[in-house]
Amino acid sequence: MPRNEPNRTAILATTVTAFFAIAGIAIVDPILPAIGSELGASTWQVELLFTAYIAVMAIGMIPAVMLTGRLGYKKVLATGVSVVAVAAIAAAFTVNIGQLAALRGLWGLGNAMFFATAMVLLVSLANDRAWAVELFETCVGLGFAIGPLLGGLLGQISWRVPFLLCGVFMVVALSLSLTRLKDPEVMPAPLRLGEVFQPFRRAGFVLLAVITGTYNFVFFIVLGYTPVFLGLDVVPLGLVFTGWGVGLAFGILVIGHRLAHRFGAVQTVGFALVVLLGTLVGMATSHTTATTIAWLVVAGVCMGIANANLTDLALATGSPDRRVTTGAFNLVRWGFAAPAPVVAGLLAEHVGLASPFWVGVAVLGVGVLTFLVAGHVIAHGIGERVLWSRANAGARAVEHTPEEALELL
Repeated sequence: MPRNEPNRTAILATTVTAFFAIAGIAIVDPILPAIGSELGASTWQVELLFTAYIAVMAIGMIPAVMLTGRLGYKKVLATGVSVVAVAAIAAAFTVNIGQLAALRGLWGLGNAMFFATAMVLLVSLANDRAWAVELFETCVGLGFAIGPLLGGLLGQISWRVPFLLCGVFMVVALSLSLTRLKDPEVMPAPLRLGEVFQPFRRAGFVLLAVITGTYNFVFFIVLGYTPVFLGLDVVPLGLVFTGWGVGLAFGILVIGHRLAHRFGAVQTVGFALVVLLGTLVGMATSHTTATTIAWLVVAGVCMGIANANLTDLALATGSPDRRVTTGAFNLVRWGFAAPAPVVAGLLAEHVGLASPFWVGVAVLGVGVLTFLVAGHVIAHGIGERVLWSRANAGARAVEHTPEEALELL
């Protein structure tokens, strides 16, 4: 723990809120089949619960970032948490899939306000930025690990109970936000719409956006479609996705940054995506549930490694104004992810159960190819080298992580 953190309470409140927000995303996974069964929804309609959420979240990122310049971080974050609480509680009382999808969209708007401000607020408040970022990542990892377990255990009572629990989570988070959070001493300057798109003028950021877009498309095929594909009951499905979440947390918290220090962040992400590509092929060709689950857990580890480094790479290659970079990067990551669940549902209904994974292979293949062809452009901007371009001695000697490279920009 850092010894000189006068804003420690505010930092802890922000990271706990992040845990609740992520757990609220992951808690839905085990109850997707139960929702479809009770509300009489088809596969693609069930997947709409993810797509509506992600699409509104992507669109909401830009106005949320711009509002920080007018209202400050605390008000935007607290408003977002309030919206999520209302949407989650109301979702527990819906009677058809259309209502539920609309409320999931509202939920996404609330989370856009939270994620557009949380990381920037943490970095602004912390003296030890690395500690604050690590704490945030820990809460994200735990949210993905614990959320499915809660969804599975409570979902056997009713699929409505996990939604109510999410609402309770966010009410607690709202209390923390209002009583413990505070804006940094230097308030953010107002932003114009055009400023939010400035990072796309940088070649390294554009290339990273292409790679991240393909990765996030696949992330939500795995997260949104695999629960339907497995065809398990609520509790077993919760346990399976707890395993996936533990793998994700392991990748984020244990090995993601260690690999980046050893091999460079760019090479680490490239390696993770190549292995992830293999897990998609494994799930598409698997003939047993146990084998599919094994591939799913390995995919979780790869996703954790990627998640641990992609945001750092975005901060290193984007605008010096972290609000601008965060807004632009989240627009890409959520915007590309939005169509994935519904596309997967339609493919499963009209082409075949394994077809969403094959489409994921094709999409992620574009990202891997981009890495192979142009990864050195990203690496060069942060003091790294890539093995497929030249020896990586420079990265090992200097050990420029993206966070360290930020200090040089």
